[in-house]
Amino acid sequence: MKKIFMFAAALLLAYGAGAQTSDEAYRKKADEIHAKYITIDTHNDTAMYLNHPDSDDWSVTKGQVSFPKMKEGGLDAAFFAIFLDQGPLRDSSRDSVYAYAMNEVNTFKDYVSRHSDEAALAFSPEDVKKLKKSGKRIVILAIENGYAIGTDLDKIDAFYNAGCRYITLCHNYTNDICDASRYENPNGHGGLSAFGEQVVKRMNELGMLVDVSHASTSTLYDVIKLSKAPIFASHSAVRAIKDHPRNLTDEEIKAIAATGGVIQVATGRWCLTNAPKSETSVKHLADHIDRIKGLVGPEHIGLGTDFDGGGGMIDLKDCSQMKNITVELLKRGYTEKELAMFWGGNFMRVWKETIKIAEDIAKGKK
Repeated sequence: MKKIFMFAAALLLAYGAGAQTSDEAYRKKADEIHAKYITIDTHNDTAMYLNHPDSDDWSVTKGQVSFPKMKEGGLDAAFFAIFLDQGPLRDSSRDSVYAYAMNEVNTFKDYVSRHSDEAALAFSPEDVKKLKKSGKRIVILAIENGYAIGTDLDKIDAFYNAGCRYITLCHNYTNDICDASRYENPNGHGGLSAFGEQVVKRMNELGMLVDVSHASTSTLYDVIKLSKAPIFASHSAVRAIKDHPRNLTDEEIKAIAATGGVIQVATGRWCLTNAPKSETSVKHLADHIDRIKGLVGPEHIGLGTDFDGGGGMIDLKDCSQMKNITVELLKRGYTEKELAMFWGGNFMRVWKETIKIAEDIAKGKK
């Protein structure tokens, strides 16, 4: 409590006690933080919408992320995921979904190229740092659902070479790699399959982030046991607050943090609260962030909104309102250092370590 009081007092002193409201002071501080530090959202499904803007095949409202909205909200970088629904586990389907996914990757890269005055692709933490200075929005590619690689490890290399920097191992159903959390198959693999073990090893070798969002508990622990790199959940939340199979238990959160990893908290009613959608707010999101901080410290938290895939709330309708998160966390006593870690520092650390592990593996040190 003393820490919170002192921080609030410092804000009022800095911006003129009596001259401005507390909310105005917090917002000015948020503006400073977003200008100074790298800010990253590690998961949205916007690429599919931007690739097919006239399609009616959406289960949620689309359009929460755009380059102008990112700039308005002080969001530097975002992972744009190519989402793949789970299909049949047969060779013809595996081949067709790979071709589809690669086409979607290339189509979105073309979109970014056509908007090169506003945004650019990043392939490494160093790219992110350079682009932050340029003022352009930063696009990083990802694959949501390892179904896209079928049973061919070379396809992991192909996606990596195309610019994708993480693969979410599964979506809601069992695939060739692993079991999922949402609908666990009693006849599944019991975690990672033998092929899935090869997938994790190959991703480690490439320096590709292994995303365990959507993975079952058994899969998550198999990945933790096997991976030489820190574990990463691109868009998950806390099950102790919202009892949903997609959310992480306290024990899972601690296990991810023990690898040096990071939990990127998702937004949206589905993962945050049982309150009505009309009442779901940034305060609910902050409750999950607080819980993770209390469990494992501020070094293992970030943001993965799931925008255009179910994310959002009344005061975070799209990425133009990202600073509302910062304001709420400032009000809860989060320091500038902690906010720098939350918005990008923690994730960048994990990404850098993942790349270093790959370099060590190549040198025979791992």
